[in-house]
Amino acid sequence: MRGHFLISLFFIGFFAQAIHADEITLTNGDRLTGKIDHAMDGKLVFTSDLAGKVTIELSKIQTFSTDEAITVHLKDGNVLVQKIVSSTAGKFAVEGTETVKAQDFDVAAVSSINPPPKPAPKWTGNVSAAVTSTHGNTKTEAISASANLTKRTEKDRTKLSADYARGEQDDPDTGEKNKTEDWWRTKAKYDYFFSKKFFGYLDGRYETDKIAELDRRVIVGGGAGYQWVESENMNFSTEGGLASLYEKYKNEADSTTELSAQLGYNFDKKLARNLKFIHDLTYYPSLDKFSDYYLTSTGELRANFTETMFVNFKVILNYDTTPAEGKGSTDTKYLLGLGYNF
Repeated sequence: MRGHFLISLFFIGFFAQAIHADEITLTNGDRLTGKIDHAMDGKLVFTSDLAGKVTIELSKIQTFSTDEAITVHLKDGNVLVQKIVSSTAGKFAVEGTETVKAQDFDVAAVSSINPPPKPAPKWTGNVSAAVTSTHGNTKTEAISASANLTKRTEKDRTKLSADYARGEQDDPDTGEKNKTEDWWRTKAKYDYFFSKKFFGYLDGRYETDKIAELDRRVIVGGGAGYQWVESENMNFSTEGGLASLYEKYKNEADSTTELSAQLGYNFDKKLARNLKFIHDLTYYPSLDKFSDYYLTSTGELRANFTETMFVNFKVILNYDTTPAEGKGSTDTKYLLGLGYNF
């Protein structure tokens, strides 16, 4: 009697567990009972009573049900946090009430189920540097460095960057050191996303260049932008707004401050698995006289030879229609360096 009693208890417990379990019906008619773990990228992870943990393509699921509320994200952005009940082929339903009928949804509309929490946003970036030294008929010393920092959250994006270069060459006749370049610049930009694509921004730039007699150039601006593409392989955004542009040259007594428009874009794309192209351009035409403008653009090729190490070649172009007296409007800088991603 005792043996029959234990067997009866086993079957009662087994069927009770089967009743209180998630169930998946596949397109081939098979049924699985167990527990839905999560679904991401078109695949559902399910712990089956018989087969253990299995991964199933969402496209092969006809319908499914759960014994308790789960979180279902749909491709249209809606989120369901309810108990799921089986429905007709290719559909599932959320449990209704006595007065509200269960509502059907397409299985194909599921983006994710019980997605794991997103990792906390963190700063990412890179640094690069180069040193050049020649000795012989000529003696030159040059150093350059660049740094970039980015932090992206669901609602905003912060970017910080800096570039620096200094070079000297000895005069072979006098032995005096002559500076061939001595400049640095920094930029900070904050974007706030009102939607997935549309954002407002504030940014600031500071630049100095002793060879160009530029004591300082300070630009503070703001406006709106649109993120046309944002992915691992390519990013492209355009923006426009207003900016205050201040310039002071060392060989001129007066400084200038003017209000200008601000138009620009940011673009980067992976050309190959280990090769990336980066380009940005910003144009500042004076609102008083559009022929008076400042334009700055940066292009870079970055080639990774390990996951974290890379070599890069960067070109910085600045064009100012009103440069310091006796100086040219165009300044082009070339930087070749070795860098580290973090």
